[in-house]
Amino acid sequence: MSKGPASVNPEDRLFHLILALMATRSGLTKDHILSTVRGYREDTELGMARESLERRFERDKDALRELGIPLEATIPPEDDGNNKNTLYRIPKGAYDLPEGVEFTGRDIALLNLAATLWREGTLSREAHIATRKLQSFGVTIDEPLLGFAPLISTRDPALTSLRDALEHGVQVKFDYLKPGEAAATRRQVSPLALVNHEGRWHLYSHETSSDQIKTFLLRRIVSSVTALPEAAIAAPESVSSDALRDLEALYHQQVATLRVAPDSDAWSALSQRLGTDTEGSTLRVHYTDADIFAGELSSYGDDVVVLEPADLRERVIGHLRKLVSDHA
Repeated sequence: MSKGPASVNPEDRLFHLILALMATRSGLTKDHILSTVRGYREDTELGMARESLERRFERDKDALRELGIPLEATIPPEDDGNNKNTLYRIPKGAYDLPEGVEFTGRDIALLNLAATLWREGTLSREAHIATRKLQSFGVTIDEPLLGFAPLISTRDPALTSLRDALEHGVQVKFDYLKPGEAAATRRQVSPLALVNHEGRWHLYSHETSSDQIKTFLLRRIVSSVTALPEAAIAAPESVSSDALRDLEALYHQQVATLRVAPDSDAWSALSQRLGTDTEGSTLRVHYTDADIFAGELSSYGDDVVVLEPADLRERVIGHLRKLVSDHA
């Protein structure tokens, strides 16, 4: 038996409805929408009950109003009183961006970051609405922030709690496990900024006990994050820029010399890293976190040999030994 058309998710359907209603000059009838617009057409062709399709359309109309989209509904004079022939459209002039409003590359990068967060369910419904509206304006949200689009998952369960602490201006405490240490240590900090670097989230903060600015990798937080009643110290206006500047400085400062097998997956990945220098089969590659980078290099097996620094080489050997031990 042949398979029917694949199901269309509600967001995709709503987006195509917006495009269709903006593209028409005179308007579209309900029959036309249900039979031609992606998300309705597929289920119409599969024989979904008309009542169900009409209820879906009514819900989508409500969603458009919640988005603040000027949905116009008119009945042609010759069909006065017959709402079956109601014409629906979105007047483009009433929905265009205000004159003079433009998005820079950085603006779009930040929008992309917000969209990525929303896809993982970590932003509010309002962020969903804003993203959908921007896409319907024709804004292409596909430029990566600092070269990497962050992926938020259960590997970073602390993200939401830390974001809430930032919003409320309070200190937090959590257990943090540094590489090479057998036990985690309790940290109490004032969160200053959450920044993404090399596709990983970092907390830029002021540590209470040491009275120092410190950066913590979220994936190394091994406990829940607890909000405290103590107020956090005030963050300077440039805090996010400062945090990224420090991480980028560390990235450019640390360089590994690697011998990499040409035409391997390792070569494809490592040769494309920002700032990599190539000389024959030798790559000089920048990195931020030695332990994470060692884990990445060990995953390439004998396609990569670390020539220097010695500390990174020992870390890679340690990862490989642990891998052998775990699978012995």
